[in-house]
Amino acid sequence: MPALRLLTLLLGLLLGYGAGRWISLAQRVEAPASFLNILSLMLAGVMLAVLLMGRTERLMLRVQAAFERWYVRLSPRTVTAATFALVVSLVVSVLLGNLLANVPYYRWWWNPLITLALAGFFVPFAVRNADTFGNFAGTPTRRKSGSKILDSNVIIDGRIVDLARSGLLEGELVVPAFVLREVQLLSDHGDPQKRMRGKRGLSALEELREVATLRVDDWDAPELTLTDDKLVRLARETGSKLISNDGNLGKVARLYGVTVVNLNEAAVALRPQLQVGDALSVTITKNGQQAGQGIGYMEDGTMMVVEDGAKHKNRTVRVVVLNNVQTNVGRMIFARAEPAGKTEGVSKAEPGNAEPVT
Repeated sequence: MPALRLLTLLLGLLLGYGAGRWISLAQRVEAPASFLNILSLMLAGVMLAVLLMGRTERLMLRVQAAFERWYVRLSPRTVTAATFALVVSLVVSVLLGNLLANVPYYRWWWNPLITLALAGFFVPFAVRNADTFGNFAGTPTRRKSGSKILDSNVIIDGRIVDLARSGLLEGELVVPAFVLREVQLLSDHGDPQKRMRGKRGLSALEELREVATLRVDDWDAPELTLTDDKLVRLARETGSKLISNDGNLGKVARLYGVTVVNLNEAAVALRPQLQVGDALSVTITKNGQQAGQGIGYMEDGTMMVVEDGAKHKNRTVRVVVLNNVQTNVGRMIFARAEPAGKTEGVSKAEPGNAEPVT
């Protein structure tokens, strides 16, 4: 950054000049010596600026990057609300200043203090209620009640089609143009796996258009480089919900007040709940951590730890549920294998078709 380096050198030069002038005036140095002192300190200031230039440049780049991240995430409604609050603060400050002008001991510097106090009250209040103040100020809005924005991972996943076909997904579904481009680039990718995912996403969109109201939004924010930032900005500006399987994106979006629907979390919540004493069939696929334990998996991927199940490895056995534990990574079921005589001729049961033990 040539401009920043030049500014650093100029600052060092001015500091050296100011220090030299202060020493000359404080000690009443004669003209020739004063000139030499100023020249020497200016040279020292320039050399110090050269030494600190690299560190200063890195610091300024970090500050600039932080400011840009904050700036690009600003909602137009938030800026409008803050500006409106500042205008109100200035107007009220002028009115109070005129009223307090005749008060004894009043000084001119009360005005900026009053303005700062009013701004400290009005600006945070207006930002917290940006939607109300944005509407009052006449900021155009693109809000559509009930609309839902689709992320690329949800489109490629494909389950959104079945969810829309079931009628559980109401309202308009919105596919931003930059998300559609991302899916299209995947469908043309050189990697066969990525190309297959992209084509699956395009096929899902075609099916989705037949079973739900689907709209492609040409909105874009060229100043934003990350797709996640664009999705959050679009959801905030339109007041739409965001449908995504990206957990980190969901956390960030919720911090900005965006409602996020995660299909993975919904799938976990809809898994059938087994009760203690229920019986079902499961295939033991591997040994557990404890001696004699076997590990099996239900059709929905739920892991089941079966006591005395290791001896039934690679076989389908009848088990009785002992405990049902919800962990931070999912649900885990503990069960006990029934006696061998009861497991013969038993076919694998579907999840949710558990039979109570009698």
